[in-house]
Amino acid sequence: MTTQTVQFLRPSKSADSAKPSGIAQRWSVDEVEALFKLPFADLLYQAQQVHREHFDVNAVQLSTLLSIKSGGCTEDCGYCPQSAFNSAGVEDQEMLKLEAVVKAARAAQQKGAGRFCMGAAWREPSDADMASVVKMVEAVRDLGMETCATLGMLSEEHVEQLREAGLDYYNHNLDSAPDFYGEIITTRDYQDRLDTLERVRRAGINVCSGGIVGMGESLTQRAGLIAQLANLNPYPESVPINNLVKVEGTAMGNAADLDPLDFVRTIAVARITMPKARVRLSAGRQQMSDAVQALCFLAGANSMFYGERLLTTGNPDVERDRALLDKLGMYPLAEKM
Repeated sequence: MTTQTVQFLRPSKSADSAKPSGIAQRWSVDEVEALFKLPFADLLYQAQQVHREHFDVNAVQLSTLLSIKSGGCTEDCGYCPQSAFNSAGVEDQEMLKLEAVVKAARAAQQKGAGRFCMGAAWREPSDADMASVVKMVEAVRDLGMETCATLGMLSEEHVEQLREAGLDYYNHNLDSAPDFYGEIITTRDYQDRLDTLERVRRAGINVCSGGIVGMGESLTQRAGLIAQLANLNPYPESVPINNLVKVEGTAMGNAADLDPLDFVRTIAVARITMPKARVRLSAGRQQMSDAVQALCFLAGANSMFYGERLLTTGNPDVERDRALLDKLGMYPLAEKM
């Protein structure tokens, strides 16, 4: 009997895949794709080694997401039920009142969530919108929770207002690789997303940015998404990985299912290429078995959205999530702290 040595794959010092100017190169798309193609056990072993080097592997950070303004978005994102271009039946709702947001945040905190994310369906906030969001951020911070917001594109002025309010994280996903982006969105350029992330980074706000898999992208394009994220300078502190939730009435409502093990591979590759990031299980968990989610944690996921609802789609209920964590011997980070 022979013992095979696992060969760890590392980024080259001369990776030169196409990137916007001024961003340091670390991982080429080819190198990331090579990770995806490793034997499953070898990939998870490498991801587990990286994870253990930087984190308590049994602690998971819990985030709760609240839609503070739903429907009627002028973007044409093919996956999104809130887009005015889709016919998913999501009603246009005005922004929630401050009291309702604080009530929801307090309830999430009592159930173990340590971070509260507020999301709004629009292309970008108006000045009046931002004034309301600033009050929400300040009120949630007063509860002792980490705050996150996802509000679309931001101007320099709006970023500064969020910084002054004490926002901890700003979420703005890249969604896909650059060469697949035009297949899912035409109303916003890829560079628009990068520009918003750069403004957030310069302001000293932590970056939360990830993407969606299972939209019909190729393996190379999936690798391209991870390479884009890993090559941000620095890479995001928080990386949500979403498995497409197919909603009737959206352009991607009939997309083919992604193999669950391919999703696990995406988590592992994100962990290896962004070793110190919080890699979050995000949309699509409701359709995942406990076994698949357990593999995701083994592959390096150490954060998840927590609560019965995301923006407009369902999420596993709190009791199911707590039962899963108990079975795995895991615990919420907030409770450890």
